[in-house]
Amino acid sequence: MTRWRNGAAYAAIALTALTGCGSAGSDDAAAPAPTTTTMTPRPTSKPPATIAPPTTTVDPYAGLPLIDHVTWTETIDGPRLLVVPTVAGRKTSTPGTDELAWQEVLALDADADAPGMRDQFICHWVWARMVAPDKPSWNLEPWRPDVGYSATVSANCNPGGPER
Repeated sequence: MTRWRNGAAYAAIALTALTGCGSAGSDDAAAPAPTTTTMTPRPTSKPPATIAPPTTTVDPYAGLPLIDHVTWTETIDGPRLLVVPTVAGRKTSTPGTDELAWQEVLALDADADAPGMRDQFICHWVWARMVAPDKPSWNLEPWRPDVGYSATVSANCNPGGPER
């Protein structure tokens, strides 16, 4: 019996603590209503850095012709296609314009589509524009060997011998 009384006493104490006042026998309606505390979370560290939206660069040369004209000439080594870029063709840096410019060359003269000529053109588009931006023309020769783009670049855009 003692054990039950101790258990009942503990229950009465716990109930009193939970209700805030009174005894185990007090009326629940007399007990104050529990209050709710709203906690505002406080940052414990720096807030996450905001990521800036990507900047969009507009190509000022978009829609403009990249190639002014092409002209075939005859040299001691064989035929040569002189490709003259426009100001837009010399200055644009938008990805993909190399292929657009090559398509313009082909539209001006379909005979430019000879083995190795595209690699020579792309080499000039990438490298000659950087090294010699004011070079009057980019010279493509169909008689030069088709060695692939890397070897064309290694030969300064003139595989099979220097430009004369």
